[in-house]
Amino acid sequence: MLRIKKLFVHHWTTAISMWCSIKTRERDGSEKKSRDAEVERSMENNSGRLGGGRKAQLPPGPPIVPFITAVQWIGKSISDVERTLRHLSSKYGPIISLGMNNSKPLIFITTHDLSYQSLVTRGAIFADRPPAPPASRYLSNDQHTISAAPYGPLRHLLRRNLTFGVLQSSRVNSYAHTRKSVLQNLKNKLKKEAAATGAGGSICVGLHFQYAIFCLLVIICFGDDKLDEKTMGDIEKVQRDLPAYQLQYLRLPEGGRKLSEREIVGLCSELLNAGTDTTATTLEWIMANLVKHQDIQLKLFEEIKGVVQASSKSGSEMTIQVEDIQKMPYLKAVVLEGLRRHPPGHFVLPHAVTEDTMLEGYVVPKDAIVHFMIGEMAMDSKVWDNPMEFKPERFLSSSSNKKNGEIAAALDIAGSRDIKIMPFGAGRRICPGLGLAMLHLEYFVANLVMEFQWACEVGHEVDLSEKQVLTVVMKKPLRARLLLPGVWIMFHE
Repeated sequence: MLRIKKLFVHHWTTAISMWCSIKTRERDGSEKKSRDAEVERSMENNSGRLGGGRKAQLPPGPPIVPFITAVQWIGKSISDVERTLRHLSSKYGPIISLGMNNSKPLIFITTHDLSYQSLVTRGAIFADRPPAPPASRYLSNDQHTISAAPYGPLRHLLRRNLTFGVLQSSRVNSYAHTRKSVLQNLKNKLKKEAAATGAGGSICVGLHFQYAIFCLLVIICFGDDKLDEKTMGDIEKVQRDLPAYQLQYLRLPEGGRKLSEREIVGLCSELLNAGTDTTATTLEWIMANLVKHQDIQLKLFEEIKGVVQASSKSGSEMTIQVEDIQKMPYLKAVVLEGLRRHPPGHFVLPHAVTEDTMLEGYVVPKDAIVHFMIGEMAMDSKVWDNPMEFKPERFLSSSSNKKNGEIAAALDIAGSRDIKIMPFGAGRRICPGLGLAMLHLEYFVANLVMEFQWACEVGHEVDLSEKQVLTVVMKKPLRARLLLPGVWIMFHE
């Protein structure tokens, strides 16, 4: 395992250097296609699509205009692109196409029902990934990871190694002590910094969340809860130095076999990259909403306190165990609402189509690249009442569960029955770490709310404005006052 850790650091340091060299040559034009040729291809693609002689046409899209070419979109922020796509969807409907990227059209889907038809009903057809750009192959070990491997036996091999190894339920349960240790370190750091600010002072909590999740995943990944600070720092440094968006493209060679060391390094990197920022960012968004909505925070606290008191022995320390979390439907609803209102990404990774298929009366051709706009789905007023409002109750069923005397959360987040939100994707490409991410979110939210009252910075309101980087983060990172649990008694009275 020590060899794997050293290979991890060496592999990604070398890959970063090679990637930078390639990108420099691309900027100089040695590997870049001409702008005129790209525009010409885009015009030809759109012209062929719009011809009236075809029995089945591509989904509708904008007329032939140069501004939609890939070259002219370079440099636009994701939020700018999303705004443009939102406008196109309002004009052309829930499925639109853009003729770009050589002869392969880009398809964008914005609704729940079409996402379900694509990812579940026709799951095998929409389960592939597009090839990575040349420069990305150096960083991704020629796409040797789960998230971007072509759909087939080798992708299944990688996924099996993760789901039946690291993510196996017995393995996850075995890390109870590790979770408790990481949580305690987080609480100690928060208490220390809060005490240093003095009465009424606030602290910035996002980096603390990020480091806690990162440490937890490193221990899970390498199976060693006694990593020295230097090794932990080396792993964190190379992981942070990676152009994070490049890690979304990964592939596996053919054949059933054991994983090579390079593939193990790739899987470790994928677990850390996919699990750290998304979970930490979502945790910060949830806590920000609890700071903003004190009534929701109090309701959650009362549920947590009631479950813990009922399950703890008399006089014992009130601690929250995983089995306690299963009895907290409102906690689950709070986490789900956080994922709906603030998904860590507004798009899932792109899908590729393995054969021609029909969707909503339009042809989606083989090798088309399909994007699902999950940010738009989460804000669809036809599905969600007052979608801008943070309302966990929307995820609670209307009838009580008589067996447990609780109200059960009602949502199929995996999307097997229908799709309402899909922060983890859906269908055959759903994130294999869904269960682990939900466990970590529920575990940390429950324990942090039990430990402190989270209050606004004096004289300020919580700003829920978004900023798009690797994930959708808070434009102004959360600053909060952390009050001792006894304050809840006064607040409640």
